[in-house]
Order: sequence, then structure tokens, then C-alpha cells
Amino acid sequence: MFYPSLMTAEEKAIQQEARKFVRDEVSPDFIRALDHDEIKYPREYVAKLAAHNLLGLRFDPKWGGRGLPWTAEVIAEEEIGVLGTTLWCAFVMPSIVGEALHVFGTDDQKERFLKPILQGKLISAEALTEPRGGSDFFGATTRAELDGDHFVLNGQKRFVVGATEADVFLVYCRTNFDENAHKYRRISAIMVERGRGVETEYIYGLMGTRGGGTGRLVFRDCRVPKENLIGELHGGALVFHQMMIPERLTSAAASLGVRAGLEVAVRYSDKRHAFGQAIRNYQAVSFMVADAITKLDAARALVYMAARAVDTGAAHARRIVSEAKRFATDTAWEVANKAMQIMGGIGYTEVYPIEKMIRDIRLSQIWTGTNEIMNLLIQHEYYNEVLAAVAEVRNVELDARGRNGENEKCFTDEDMWRVHAEND
Repeated sequence: MFYPSLMTAEEKAIQQEARKFVRDEVSPDFIRALDHDEIKYPREYVAKLAAHNLLGLRFDPKWGGRGLPWTAEVIAEEEIGVLGTTLWCAFVMPSIVGEALHVFGTDDQKERFLKPILQGKLISAEALTEPRGGSDFFGATTRAELDGDHFVLNGQKRFVVGATEADVFLVYCRTNFDENAHKYRRISAIMVERGRGVETEYIYGLMGTRGGGTGRLVFRDCRVPKENLIGELHGGALVFHQMMIPERLTSAAASLGVRAGLEVAVRYSDKRHAFGQAIRNYQAVSFMVADAITKLDAARALVYMAARAVDTGAAHARRIVSEAKRFATDTAWEVANKAMQIMGGIGYTEVYPIEKMIRDIRLSQIWTGTNEIMNLLIQHEYYNEVLAAVAEVRNVELDARGRNGENEKCFTDEDMWRVHAEND
């Protein structure tokens, strides 16, 4: 968990509040029912979060938030993450969909959508991925054509968490049909209310993260008022890039909740005896614990740094958020597996919750952009940063004994001819 010595009084308070909610308001029976797909969507749980004013912590109190910084939200998300991916997703979805409304929405849209979402009166969902492509977002084929004062939507989205129960969907649609249009000017973001022309046609059987109503949405001549457009027409790329901050930072923060699995394994290893002593006394076990908590602390530090970067508007924030998402979710997967290894065969059974954590946490490395896509973004952003800052940092190339070997530093024919000309 985030350490009190590093937190402000405000952050400590929200940590204790979220922890108390997780401890007292969510029953084990409820968790088990979700995992057995006996619940379509945890609407009752979202209502409880709203009653405790825990939804949309970052947003303006005028719309039902608390005006807290990202650093406070990620601390709360780790605590909620203890409950598993289904319930952490239900917790962060108002933060994700709410981001589009809070940053780009009109006051009317905030009144109609954001406020009731944060009050738990509307369940929101994001409809982004399509059957023909996952990470190829700008290749979206769902169409929204203007017809008078309405858009007419046709197409489909898959892997929509809350497809079975959500009342309103943030949908990215193709609105610019010019074949030569730049990919960033093709898409628009539109709030679509459940109703005629919106159908849930398939419910996915999932390895984990069950009970969240994940399914495929189909839009058939769905008419949506023009005033439901978020931001500018064909301006969906701007909304999307903004949305990737909460999409990825919330996944990073909530995945830290896997610490609960490590705690189970630590308590087990302190009680379980083999060859006359507790198995915690064997290096094979204790070193796995050391590796797991070290990586978990490193992931936590990176998540907190990413939150600070976003709060302060740092130029490198997008890269750090991508790093946090990749590292924290990969760490969570590793920690969950180490917890099972420490516990041995009993960890593979339903006697303990470790097998569920492994089934749940695997998804976090895939959704909101796979971790391979995170690597693509990280390296791209870092190259840009390094190449743009040449004049601002010490040129350590000059510290090399052979610094004048320019012929050895040529990378193109043009460079080679230039060096030859200078030497002549």
C-alpha cells in the first residue's frame, strides 16, 4: 500500500476511506457471485460507491466530484483494486468516461450525464474496440452520419464492459468519410444512450473479470441527438488522447491491489511447515517474497510519479503514464504468480483466492492498449525527448578519449562525404 510517510493528510484520509469501504461494504458472497457469473453487472456496488461519494474523485464538486488530485485517486484505486478487476473497473469507469465529459463536455452534457454518473444513477461504459481491430483505433468503421439534428449510428463495438447494463456509452465513430482525411480528423466521440437501435448481441465468457457484463454492442440506425457530440465534430482524436491518461493510469493503480494476494501468501508461508520449520525460513520462498514486494514498491512509486506528472502538466506525463501501466500490470502478473508458487498446490485451488487473482490480472496487460503498445509509445516519446534536448544537457560524447574520431561516427552517405570534405 502507499506509505503514510509519503502522503499528504488529504491522501491519507482517502486511503483510509477507500480501505474502510472495501473492508465493510463488499461481502465475500458478492465477490463469489460475480466470479460465478451469477450477477450481470454490479450496479448495487456502484450505488454504494456513489453513496460514499467515492466516484469521480478528481472532478469538480459542482458535478459531484471532490476536486482531488490524481495522486489521491491512484491511492484510492489501489485499495479498490484489492476487490479484483471487475469491481475496480466498475469503480474507475466513471473516471474514464467522466474525463471526456469533464474536459470536453458542455455544461448541459455534464448536467445530463456526468452528474448522474457520479451519483450512481447512470451506469456508463466506453465503446472503443471493434471486431476488425483492437489497437488500430483510428481504423474504426462504426459510422455516425449526420441527418438533420441527429447522428445515425451503424456498426459494432466489442469487449464493452457493462454492455449488458450500462445506461449510456461513450462511442467513437467515423464521421468524416473523405478518403483523404487525416486519421486524426476521421473520428468523433458521441454519448449514446441505451434505447432503440442499441443492442447487446453477445456476452463473452471470460477467463476472469467476470460479472461485469462484457459484451458486443451493435448499432442499427441508432439516432442520437447532435448535442450528444463530445468536443468538436471529427475531433475524437483529441478526446481519445486525453482519455488514454485515465484509461492507463487507473489500470496501473488498481493493479497494485494484487498486494492482497502477496499478503495471503506471506501469512500462509508463516504458518505452513515443512521439514520441521515454517516454509518462510527457506530461501526459495523468502526470496520470492523479497522480489515480489520490491517490484510492487517500484511499481507503486512509478504510479505515484505518473500521477504527479499528470497533476503538474509535465511534458513527459504521457510517457510516464504508459510506463506505469506497463510496469505495474506486468508486476501484478508476476506477483500473483509468485504468490501461487509460494503456496504450492493449494494456491491452484479455489480454497484460496490466488487462482482468481491470476485469472483476473491477466487482462490488465491487454486492455487499454496492450503492454506491447505501451512499449511503442514509451520509446517514441523518449526518442522525441532526448533528440529535442541536445542543447540542454551535458554532451558526454566529448568525454570519450577518441572523441575526435568523426569518421567512426558517420551514419549516412551525406555524413561521410561531409567529413571527407572537411578533412580535405
